[in-house]
Amino acid sequence: MSKASYPLKMPLSVKAAAARLAKADGVSLNQFIAVAVAEKVGAMETASEFLQRRAAKAKPADLLRFLRGAPNAPPLAGDEI
Repeated sequence: MSKASYPLKMPLSVKAAAARLAKADGVSLNQFIAVAVAEKVGAMETASEFLQRRAAKAKPADLLRFLRGAPNAPPLAGDEI
């Protein structure tokens, strides 16, 4: 596995909390942050793939069912075109 370094700036309170949690977990702060970032990347990529698969199945006609249920009212202030 190749590695890269990245200087990270964060609020002291966040660093202190992360250091406390890393120590409780028995890992270094660096490892704790790397795992946290990996978890976030995985979650976001999974969500993106899920939404792309769902969107690929959508048809414009499917939206009509929802539009028919929308009230026939003028747009709210600030929502005008």
